[in-house]
Amino acid sequence: MSKQEFDVAVVGAGFAGMYLLHRLRKLGFRARVIEAGSDVGGTWYWNRYPGARVDIESMQYSYQFDEELQQEWQWSERYSPQPEILQYAGHVADRFDLRRDIQFDTRVAAASYDEKSALWTLKAEDGTKTVARFFVMATGCLSKPNWPQIDGLDSFKGPTYHTAQWPHEKIDFTGKRVAVIGTGSSAIQSIPVIADEAAEVFVFQRTANYAIPANNAPLDQKYEHEVKSRYAEFRAEAKQTPPGIHGRFRQGKALEATAEERQAEYEQRWETGGLSFMGAYGDLIFDQEANDTAAEFVRNKIRGLVEDPDIAELLCPKNIIGGKRLCVDTNYFSTYNRDHVHLIDVEAQPIEAITPTGVRAQGKNFEVDALVIATGFDAMTGALTQVDIKGRNDASLQKRWADGPTSYLGLAMADFPNLFTVTGPGSPSVFTNMLPTIEQHVDWIADCIAYMKDRNYSAIEATPEAEAAWWEHVQDCVVEGLKATTNSWYLGANVAGKARVFMPYYGGFPNYCRKCEEVVAAGYEGFAFA
Repeated sequence: MSKQEFDVAVVGAGFAGMYLLHRLRKLGFRARVIEAGSDVGGTWYWNRYPGARVDIESMQYSYQFDEELQQEWQWSERYSPQPEILQYAGHVADRFDLRRDIQFDTRVAAASYDEKSALWTLKAEDGTKTVARFFVMATGCLSKPNWPQIDGLDSFKGPTYHTAQWPHEKIDFTGKRVAVIGTGSSAIQSIPVIADEAAEVFVFQRTANYAIPANNAPLDQKYEHEVKSRYAEFRAEAKQTPPGIHGRFRQGKALEATAEERQAEYEQRWETGGLSFMGAYGDLIFDQEANDTAAEFVRNKIRGLVEDPDIAELLCPKNIIGGKRLCVDTNYFSTYNRDHVHLIDVEAQPIEAITPTGVRAQGKNFEVDALVIATGFDAMTGALTQVDIKGRNDASLQKRWADGPTSYLGLAMADFPNLFTVTGPGSPSVFTNMLPTIEQHVDWIADCIAYMKDRNYSAIEATPEAEAAWWEHVQDCVVEGLKATTNSWYLGANVAGKARVFMPYYGGFPNYCRKCEEVVAAGYEGFAFA
């Protein structure tokens, strides 16, 4: 059994872990990144399902810490596909020589803090140990797959694929009968591509989802040149919007516009495509009547795209728009016009069982050759609690969060000294463009560790009072609107038995950044040093 000692141990070699390693090196720290996969890329390493692509425009879903990197990299499409994003991650790893400090094919099983030495010991599944002063979980918000609890799931004789753990080789569905369970983002992206190959596709839908067309295309070179000519200004403008995304976010109220004005606004945003649809008016996620206007607009679009009126109605979501993460699609709804694509609604009558030959639902067995599970992730907390993390006095993060998580700024928790989380619960994370959000968190953590080194501090942790006050603020922010009225993975509602607590911060990226800056300016207010 080997043991290695470092200043900082980082779990995860996705975009957070890679940038953190780069920052820590420049500050003179010895850092080791531990990664379960065989290469860098994080969620883009694992999620290789057909049609996987980013839902933030490529020019924004990228690092901004290095101007030469920004200028030299060229994206091929407006919304980059998974292979290209993975290629980009590899390019960054090569450019900054990151792999020499990353331990691949190593899954961390447990981590424990020794108060006397103020050191963390991380133990991997293979028995190897890593000892470090600081411990950072950079495991991402969407990285632990959520498997549905369906009787007989293990009995299916054909291949079973989870969109979050897709094989690295191409899966050929030509001539096959395929069942897809789930209609969230990964299903909405993959179903049209699977349908291009498969002989038959059976989609089992519990909850219909809203999707806005991506209107993807090759990246316009004129637009690319324009952005690159003013990238710093472009990024600064993006950081002033609630989701940290560059675009037109109106502050007006939907019902103060005429019906004709609203229709024109929604039409324009539908044609533009993408997540900025919800930026049409400032009150769409706060006022039910305003939300109804946007929701009915999208439902009418679905009715216009799907030829069978009964199928169209099944595909029309009944909940508010924006309660769940809005999906961005390419030909999803029109795929149901194809004779070999079948929608099976299981909202009122859940799937009865998986059988050795298929899926039993609505009293009959749908025989298939392959099973695709598209039920998403144990979001926000799953990747953190699957590691047995023990803090001061053997405090268990798993037990502490059994009734739902709490944290201070999504960065740290009381009783877990020198443990930081990148985009943890209580941060804006999934409500924003993740790349700039990751960079903001990494910069804060790296600067904090440097601050401690300069002052010979050995430990830092959030105070219980600051953690409790921040978490109360996180909950207050979402109570004001409609966001928490939908059973979503923001609340943990997609995972059987998971506590229902609203996990991300919905106060907006600019407000969050201001709070982080104020905390530092006040001598790391809310944190205790040793």
